[in-house]
Amino acid sequence: MNIIDNIINFFSPKRAYEREAWRAALDELRFYDAGMGGRLNAAWRTTNAAAETTDRFNRDTVRARARDLERNSDIAQSVIRAYRRNVVGKGFTLQAMTPDEVLNDQIEKYWKLWCKAEHCDVTGTQSFNQILRMAVTRKRVDGGMIILKRYVRDAEIVPLKLQCLDVDELDTTVASPHLKRNTVVSGIEYDPYHKPVGYYFRQYDVNGNQTIDPIYVPAQDVIFYFTKHRPSQIREISDMTATITRIRDVNEFITAVSVKERIAACLSVFIKKTVPSGGFGRSSVQGPDGRVDYAGKTLTPGMIKEMNAGDEIQVVNPAGNSAEAASFLQLQYGLIGAGQGLSYETTSRDMSRTNYSSARQSSIEDEITFAEEIELLRERVLTEVYESFVISGYLSGLFRIPGFWDNKHDYLQHEWVTAPKKWIDPQKESSADATALKGGLKTYKQLAAENGRDWRDQLRDIAEVYDYAHELGLEIGGGEIGKYKKPAENPAPDPDPDPAPQPDGDDGADAGGGDPADPTGDGDETGDGGDPAEE
Repeated sequence: MNIIDNIINFFSPKRAYEREAWRAALDELRFYDAGMGGRLNAAWRTTNAAAETTDRFNRDTVRARARDLERNSDIAQSVIRAYRRNVVGKGFTLQAMTPDEVLNDQIEKYWKLWCKAEHCDVTGTQSFNQILRMAVTRKRVDGGMIILKRYVRDAEIVPLKLQCLDVDELDTTVASPHLKRNTVVSGIEYDPYHKPVGYYFRQYDVNGNQTIDPIYVPAQDVIFYFTKHRPSQIREISDMTATITRIRDVNEFITAVSVKERIAACLSVFIKKTVPSGGFGRSSVQGPDGRVDYAGKTLTPGMIKEMNAGDEIQVVNPAGNSAEAASFLQLQYGLIGAGQGLSYETTSRDMSRTNYSSARQSSIEDEITFAEEIELLRERVLTEVYESFVISGYLSGLFRIPGFWDNKHDYLQHEWVTAPKKWIDPQKESSADATALKGGLKTYKQLAAENGRDWRDQLRDIAEVYDYAHELGLEIGGGEIGKYKKPAENPAPDPDPDPAPQPDGDDGADAGGGDPADPTGDGDETGDGGDPAEE
């Protein structure tokens, strides 16, 4: 209150109260609680700056701490592995979708061969699926990973291989760009529109020691896999940033609880002597001063010992209660999972508090979280690598594609099919799929993709099974697919049958024309001149 308010308060407290109340209401209208600088927010110091300004000075420290948790924290590993097994899992299956089916089969065949470690990795140590799993892990911990497209001469399939680099191999000391109008920031050269045009990398020997000057790689040969959170962000930041401190605090808490429980599990015995020279039966040992020494005496199961007169045993049994620690850890696991967009069950693998409905709902929410990462992985890594693979195969002569450059987008069309996930309740979910298929809510192609299969391959497999069963004289069911007939038993209709000439001049539509249902050939199945459609 100012001096005027104090004077008013002296003469009319009611008026002073009303003035203060209206002033407080006015403050509420003008400001956010989150923006107030009161006692509770006094130590909360913030500033607005570009993303690179806020990230640059903490990026290396955050990355180092995240890597430390990756090495030493089981809680951090539970988050990392959850993303790795749900984003990549068993890998992705390619479906080439060019206008030529023969070319599709050829591309899929050589893609499967190229994905082996000796063909896709410059080091020959990781298959393509293993590279993808490592990329997801490094993005979660480091914030991203860099993949270089390397073109080699001694390749067996296509002259393309991949080289994986850590993000801290970018040389942040470079300041001079290749072109004067460009700018180099944190090891990356940008054009005036902030688009990357090149990357500068440190070079190391096999022991990790930096050897020579950095090398420059054009952006077209670099795949920088990271998530961009702000328009002004140009480099990565660890995806674990929001939960690093909480994970460390929980690790410290678990260590303290473990030490406490170890102490609580100890049973100690103290000897209370009323006579200083007393001993512990005949096994007592006297020191140089004549006093009995109990050092080294332990308790063993079933032991019987004789106490000297005047000696008394006092047992110390520390009490411990881990119930509160369990509830606290459940809360922390839930917060850590929520900070990473995951459910408690996914991070902790604890299903004791769920039923089918809650487990299904958690699974749906987690799938939405993983779908964002899968989309980024497909667009930034899978599609980029696949298109480079097809172009390399065309240039090397492996794929003969007439008019490729004129119709490049048509020949690069493709889809990725993910491996299927196990059902929580197979009976309920298979029934739901059958209902969706019958009601037209889903197609057979969609169901096959959800189960990680190419729908064409699956139909061919079904046809092969039915053909073989038919040859053996067996009849097997299979729902709607069970109505399958052999091609010879289900011939395709003639698209434009020629009507037979009529000797009496009648309209060809009324003629028999060799119809097997009309033995007389007069166009009347019943012989009474009636309409065959009515019969």
